[in-house]
Amino acid sequence: MSLVRVHTPSGQYPIHIEQGNLPNLAQLVPSNTSAIILISNPTVYDLYGATVEQALQAIQKPLYSLQIPDGEQYKSLATLETVYQFMLEKQLDRHAVLVALGGGVVGDLSGFAAATYMRGIRFIQVPTTLLAQVDSSVGGKTAVNHPLGKNMIGAFYQPIAVHIDTAVLKSLPDREIAAGLAEVIKYGMILDAGFFRWCIRNVQLLRQLDREAIIYAVKRSCEIKADVVSKDEKEAGMRAFLNFGHTFGHAIETGLGYGAWLHGEAVGCGMVQAAELSHLVFGLSRNNVEEIRDLVAAIGCPTLAPNLGNERWLALMMHDKKTLNQKLKFILLEAIGQAKITEVPKEALLDVLNRTVCTA
Repeated sequence: MSLVRVHTPSGQYPIHIEQGNLPNLAQLVPSNTSAIILISNPTVYDLYGATVEQALQAIQKPLYSLQIPDGEQYKSLATLETVYQFMLEKQLDRHAVLVALGGGVVGDLSGFAAATYMRGIRFIQVPTTLLAQVDSSVGGKTAVNHPLGKNMIGAFYQPIAVHIDTAVLKSLPDREIAAGLAEVIKYGMILDAGFFRWCIRNVQLLRQLDREAIIYAVKRSCEIKADVVSKDEKEAGMRAFLNFGHTFGHAIETGLGYGAWLHGEAVGCGMVQAAELSHLVFGLSRNNVEEIRDLVAAIGCPTLAPNLGNERWLALMMHDKKTLNQKLKFILLEAIGQAKITEVPKEALLDVLNRTVCTA
C-alpha cells in the first residue's frame, strides 16, 4: 500500500492508495463512532455499495445509505437539503461518520454536508473516479454549485481519511479517465517539470490504466497536492496554483450548463487556453505551449473551447473566486513547473479567446 499524509492546521489524515483495498475501509472508522452514513449515487452504489456496506458492517454500528442523483447538475443546494433531511430523520449525532463513495459530486457535496451538519461531523472520502482520487478528495475543499458559478457555496473542511482503490477505475468510461488525467498532468505543469515529462512518456500506459503507472500517478499527484495544502490550507497563496486552467474551465462548465462537459474535460481545454495566455503574458515558450496542447489531446480531452461569445466568457470569468475588486486574476506559467498568479490585461485575454475558441 502507498501512503501519503496530509498535514494542515485543522487536521492531519492519511491517504491510502492500493489496488483492491475497498474491503479494508473499516480500519479507518474511529472507535467512538455512533453511526455511519454512506452517501453515493446509483451508478457507483450498484458497483461497489455492497462491498463497502459489508466492510462497514464490521464496525457493528447503525449503518444508513443514501443515494443522490448522478451528475454535476445535482451538486446543488436542493440535493444538499435532501442529505440534511435524511440525516435529521435518522437522528444522527455529532459522533456519526459520513462516508462519501463516489466522484467529485458526491465527495464535494457530502463533505459540505459533513462540514455543516451540527456544525461539523467527521467524514471519509472514498473516491471512485480518477479525478476525485487525484484532486477533489484531497485538501478539504467542499462545495455545491450555484447557477451563477461553480463551487461558489462551500467550506474548507478536511476529511479524517481518504481511501483510494485504483481497481475501481477499470469501471470508468474513457471520458472519465481522460478527465482525471487532466488533473494529473496539471500537477506537472504547475509544480513538477519532471512529472510533466514522465506523463508525456507514459501517457498511453496511463490511458490504459497500467497498474504501476496509475498508482504512481495517483500517489505523485496526492503528494504534490498534500504539500501545497499543508503550506496553504485555505488558498491564501500558492494553493491557488492548483486552479491552473480552472478559470477558463469553470466558465465552460457554467456557460454550457453543468454536465455538458466533464469537469476534467473543461479543465484540460482551459489549461491549453491558460498556456496560450502564459505565452502572451510571461513569454512561455511556444514549444511548451504546444507540448501542453499535445498532451491534453493525447489524454483524450478537448483542446478547442466552445464559442460562448466574448461578453459571456468575460462575465462568467468575473464570477471566479480569484476575482478581487473586479480584477480578474489567472494562474499562468513562467515555465513548465513554475506557476504564478497575476492580473491579465483584457486585450491579452480577448486575444487568447479569439485564438482558442471554436468559430463554428
